[in-house]
Amino acid sequence: MYTEHAFLDRFAAAAADGFAAVEFMFPYEHPRAEIARPPGRSRPAAGAVQRACRDAGAGERGIACLSARRDAFRRGILEQALPYALALKCPRVHVMAGVMPAGTERPALRAVVRGQPRLGGARAASVGVDLMIEPINKRDVPGYLLNRQDDAHEIVEEVGAPNLKVHMDLYHCQIVEGDLAMKLRKLPADTARRHLQIAGVPTGTSPISANCTTPICSS
Repeated sequence: MYTEHAFLDRFAAAAADGFAAVEFMFPYEHPRAEIARPPGRSRPAAGAVQRACRDAGAGERGIACLSARRDAFRRGILEQALPYALALKCPRVHVMAGVMPAGTERPALRAVVRGQPRLGGARAASVGVDLMIEPINKRDVPGYLLNRQDDAHEIVEEVGAPNLKVHMDLYHCQIVEGDLAMKLRKLPADTARRHLQIAGVPTGTSPISANCTTPICSS
């Protein structure tokens, strides 16, 4: 939403429409002070900020499942995502699992993801920031490691970190699993309190999303 505006101008547009918070991806080309206090602009709070640990040119959609990028993952959390989250008073950071490299096995990559929250997760918890993992459908992101809600929740349970949560997007869930009404009935209360997105399904890509735990839109 608000893509007709320059990035820093989108906050005022969202605030003018009554949004109390916004969600955005990869803000790191802008100094965090500019986003936190845009001169002359009304700015709603940041609801979630997505990590930029990836090489987009290489087709990466996150690196949490890539053992060779472990150090980059840790630096991304400690040196990039958390400083922005703190400056923006943002309580959530989306940790993208990533695309499975050719010739790799899902169980091995899943084990890598389980180990990653320990690389910065304790620091995030100490400053009140949750790390979120999100199942994403394979139609929009072929080869993405996490696709199903139950798989994501199993990882959270296995890790056992109090600040590792599941980000549920109904758009992705409908495409992969369907039966949204039953999924919502069975949804752990903690997920519903953390981050639940609603978007247009079943057709289309690049959906407009709205968060239904607090007034959030994508910018």
